[in-house]
Amino acid sequence: MKKKLIIFGIAVVAVIIIAVKFLNPSKEESGNELFTKAERGKFLVEVTSTGELSAQRSLKIMGPSSARDYGIRNITIQRLVEEGTQVKEGEFVAQLDPSELYEKIQAEKEQLDGEIAEYDNARIDTALTLRSERDKLTNLDYQIEEKKLQVEQSVYEPPATVTKYKNELRKLRVDKDRALENYQLQIRKAEAKMIEQTADLNRRRARYESMQKLLDDFTIYAPQSGMVIYTRSGMGGNRIEEGSQISPWSPDVAELPDLSRMISTTYINEVDIRKIAVGQPVDIGLDAFPDKKLTGRVNRVARVGQQNPNSDAKVFEVVIAVNERDDELRPAMTTSNVIQTQKLEDVVHVPLECLHVYNDSINYVIKRNGTLQEVKLGINNSEAAVIEMGVEEGEELYLSVPEGIDRKEPKLIPELNGKRQDKLEKANPENPIEESEWLMPNGEPMSPAMIQRLKDRGITDPSQVQEMMKRFGGGQSGTKSATGASRGGVSISGTPNQ
Repeated sequence: MKKKLIIFGIAVVAVIIIAVKFLNPSKEESGNELFTKAERGKFLVEVTSTGELSAQRSLKIMGPSSARDYGIRNITIQRLVEEGTQVKEGEFVAQLDPSELYEKIQAEKEQLDGEIAEYDNARIDTALTLRSERDKLTNLDYQIEEKKLQVEQSVYEPPATVTKYKNELRKLRVDKDRALENYQLQIRKAEAKMIEQTADLNRRRARYESMQKLLDDFTIYAPQSGMVIYTRSGMGGNRIEEGSQISPWSPDVAELPDLSRMISTTYINEVDIRKIAVGQPVDIGLDAFPDKKLTGRVNRVARVGQQNPNSDAKVFEVVIAVNERDDELRPAMTTSNVIQTQKLEDVVHVPLECLHVYNDSINYVIKRNGTLQEVKLGINNSEAAVIEMGVEEGEELYLSVPEGIDRKEPKLIPELNGKRQDKLEKANPENPIEESEWLMPNGEPMSPAMIQRLKDRGITDPSQVQEMMKRFGGGQSGTKSATGASRGGVSISGTPNQ
């Protein structure tokens, strides 16, 4: 029995020890402080955005662009195949309303008939005119022959009579020469007139025939095999449908995209566009196929920005070429694009929550042993920052400011002496910062680096910082955190969120 009591007592003591250990944590963990380790490895700076798929190349299906030559201003679409239909070359795509063209053809036919009548009249007139001229020449020939006989028979007439007959013969010959010249002129005139009439007739006939051929273009067929995607029209960018009108100056009806080469068009805000460059790799996700992962590369970056319709921000168009070919990809699918703007292979990095600022110019971390260690920062992304000096791989760091270090000062890195403020001033020499407008909760001016970090986060106006401070309340004492604000004040990360 005694042995059982001893065993029972030992068990009770063990339970008490376990309960004390797990239910009453040590002083080191009582403050609910969290720790993390500095890691070494690959570090990425990424810009994330949404985009829309489209074909890199597509063949446009056009309506009759020559309709404007005949005074047709708008063409109504009567019938369309369903969008997304796979068509083969030569298959029906759309039917346009030809009623206005029929009216134009009828009017043109009437004008053609008038031209034909004018041509016939001109031909008859010239024929009659030339016949009259030829009759004159024939009559003159008869008169000249008669006058010759009269001169020959006048040998016995008085000399005056002979001279008279000879003069009359000479005059007839002159009249014939003039009549012959006039006949040649009439021929040339008739030829010119008929050339003009023929040209007018041919022009009118060609116009009439081309209008008849234009009727065939009002029935639109696929120029090659592919998927039919209708174009957008109007100010609202609505896709055309039955009953829509197209303009002869821009007669696009649909297009056949080349689905073997797709692009994603996205828009990057003006804060991040400086990080984007042609050739950067991109990871692409699809809302329609969450499990499908694609890759791409930045193909083009717009040089001129545009207004974002949903906000006051400016955005820049970025075109991303998709590397893979996938038969399931369709135009207008929504994509999530993660653009890798920078990549380091073997560096030490820590979460942004570990970083704090002392005296507005010294970046530091808090090690697990309570030491405040200055660090030299490299590039950072939205979650972490590269540590170039001050922290080694595997060191444990506080993720928040623990109690009991209010009066401690960071352990400085000797190599940074004399370079801290210089580095801040050179960060953006072309964009000097007015420190007097950017103030901490305690009234002290912010450092240039801190101002730039806020701007990288999209905070471009000092009044926005003041509003944040009013909303959350600001402290006036204690150890400064990442912004230099005291504990209990507004917490703003000490590194830019890229």
